[in-house]
Amino acid sequence: MINIHIGIIDADLIGRPKHRFPNLASMKISGYHKSNGDNVVLKQDYSNLHNYDIVYISKVFTDTPVPKDILQLKNVKYGGTGFFYDKAPFLPDEIEHHMPDYNLYDEWVKQQLNNGVKQKDLKYYTDYSIGYTTRFCFRGCKFCVNQNYKKVEKWSPLSEFVDYNKPKICLLDDNMFGCKDWKQILLELQETNKPFQYKQGLDERLLTEEKIKLLFSSKYDGDFIFAFDNINDAELIENKLKLIRQNYRNKGQNIKFYVLCAFDEREKNEDEEIKKQAYTENFWAEDIKNTFERIKLLMKYNCLPYIMRYEQYNNSPYYGTYVNLASWCNQPNMFKKKSYRQWCIDDNKRKGGNSATIRYLKQFENDYPNIAKQYYDMKFEELNQSI
Repeated sequence: MINIHIGIIDADLIGRPKHRFPNLASMKISGYHKSNGDNVVLKQDYSNLHNYDIVYISKVFTDTPVPKDILQLKNVKYGGTGFFYDKAPFLPDEIEHHMPDYNLYDEWVKQQLNNGVKQKDLKYYTDYSIGYTTRFCFRGCKFCVNQNYKKVEKWSPLSEFVDYNKPKICLLDDNMFGCKDWKQILLELQETNKPFQYKQGLDERLLTEEKIKLLFSSKYDGDFIFAFDNINDAELIENKLKLIRQNYRNKGQNIKFYVLCAFDEREKNEDEEIKKQAYTENFWAEDIKNTFERIKLLMKYNCLPYIMRYEQYNNSPYYGTYVNLASWCNQPNMFKKKSYRQWCIDDNKRKGGNSATIRYLKQFENDYPNIAKQYYDMKFEELNQSI
């Protein structure tokens, strides 16, 4: 067998200012080729690609730039949600189900440490086995890369990706509780005796008393993360939060919810007339109100929101309000102590006065005083009912 030279490019590593998570597809490709005796190099630029028999380029984020001429090269193969979003092709089975090469990023990690990056910011490269126990989701959310699937499927056994020299496990499952084998999966994770986490978040709407007791009794790593994407789910979310309260007492771990905002479902409608109705001024006001309302509900149950801004927020007349909300909520220590108004005022002082923060605060309040009156001054410590 002739050994070949393989170049692997994690486009997000090159094209984004911070890179804090390895590309799983790249690690699987590397693992497969190294097992065949091939020479594998993690490329950190797009130069001299002609020196490689095959160059694989992968990216997760759609806005990560990649030179278009590079993609035309005959020895280049590329894939991932960053290129194809909800239509990304799968890796061949022999690669998809191969043990990832957890040493692929070793040299890059050394460079980062030498440049002053903290070890904790590189933990997913050094401390975690990473993989999927299940794939897909049945929800069909129009903003999601899994929108074309109708069910959750069991995907990989732990033996396929767990390196027992790694102290922790990170799962990338899309909706594990939607799988009929959820209990077996959790029990097998517990048997590893390793802390584990579901990084993408879990579907809180599917919780039952049995699921809560098994999940919350696990050796869980970090915050328990769920998602609260739609205000229409508020009653169901609250009922499940009450169920959590009945069966779990906080042991120092936060319960956090990803809170999606700035997404108008009409954008994805096949009817062109309905599409044209997306992102009106009324939508922006209602969306910000609904975001505040979800934050309020989470405050009440001692949960932390993490604001996830859909890309269209960049086109909103209230772009700054979305920036402020994310800055306030996504800093838990600030969020727990200060109302939205207090945070904006203090941030303005910190920046020397007359900052964009305070202008954004006043802009939305001037246009929608009733919404501001209802939500600007609510505080976590006053609303929360300790779990």
